[in-house]
Amino acid sequence: MSVTPFEIPVNPDELAWIRRRVEEFRFFEEPEGHRWEHGANRAYMERLREHWLTSHDWAATVDRLNGFPHVRVEVEPGFRLHALHLKSSRADARPLLIAHGWPGSIIEFETIYRRLAEPEDPSAPAFHVVAPSLPGYAWSDRPKSPIGPRAVAKLYDRLMAVLGYDRFIYQGGDWGCVIGGWIGLESAAVQAIHLNGYGLRSADMTPRTDDEKRWMQWALQIRATETAYLQLQATKPQSLGFAMMDSPMGVAAWLAEKYCGWSDLSTGHVDPPFGLDTMLDTIMVYLSTRSFLSATWLYRGMFLEGGFSIPEGRRIEVPTGVAAFPHDLLAFPPRSMVERGYHVVHWTDMPHGGHFAGLEEPDLLLADLRAFVKSTQV
Repeated sequence: MSVTPFEIPVNPDELAWIRRRVEEFRFFEEPEGHRWEHGANRAYMERLREHWLTSHDWAATVDRLNGFPHVRVEVEPGFRLHALHLKSSRADARPLLIAHGWPGSIIEFETIYRRLAEPEDPSAPAFHVVAPSLPGYAWSDRPKSPIGPRAVAKLYDRLMAVLGYDRFIYQGGDWGCVIGGWIGLESAAVQAIHLNGYGLRSADMTPRTDDEKRWMQWALQIRATETAYLQLQATKPQSLGFAMMDSPMGVAAWLAEKYCGWSDLSTGHVDPPFGLDTMLDTIMVYLSTRSFLSATWLYRGMFLEGGFSIPEGRRIEVPTGVAAFPHDLLAFPPRSMVERGYHVVHWTDMPHGGHFAGLEEPDLLLADLRAFVKSTQV
């Protein structure tokens, strides 16, 4: 299996097509007084479009990302994953795989990669950082047909082996926490997993305490109001693709609405709590690589794999750290319920933050990962 140095490319023809489609977009009516409760907000999307056409510079973003070392790694014959691979200068550094989800990318952790590899405090743990793009996402190869998170876990395990790491620590949110559960359950190489979302579920989710019952009621409400996208992407992604692959503004609205609805808006934000350039950088990862559709295949793959429950009679026994952000779409249930499926040795209830921890609260995420690794002495 080969490891090839890689630079993120810029395709001028693709950028020209995207710009033309954004320029040609025609806005339409929305309910009076609407913000985001019915979907993407027109006023925000108008501002985003204007910034896109007048100020955003994707080529500059690519130059910035190429300041990190990247590789493409053959994990199966003819199939390659892209990964940012930043080695530490510290002799005691440990391998860390840090995993994004949907609608994320490696940009999510951009502000902490170098701090993970070269911590300011010499007493803090240092890491050789491996941040892959999911199969079908960005600069990773597309699978020939949908694969699910359990299959991705095996590919990630192989990725670390091909890079020369026979032991590693894992961190993930969104799909990263589902994949992390499978890695914790089935990888012989992983030493510990740190999760900022409740992905792979215990086989027994019957609520037994008042706190567990309250969480279950909340989870059912979230399922009813926030997961229509999941049902569509897990059942009929190809139909969605015919619309989205032809509409950069459609992709932008589909993603921006999630970044608004799944973030912590308790501090007064009414729109996604990130700058327009950050939002557009994320959108352009999907558009510039034409990967919106193949990224949805992971949902279909999960459906075909049978869901996201730990098999009956099994439990994740590797040391598990939990960073519980209060406004996460995948917010953790009470610890008593999580421990039915995980060997939890570290738990932090965060004061604020939502689904996109690497963007919203990078300092909190970084500090908790460091504390977990130090406390478990892996």
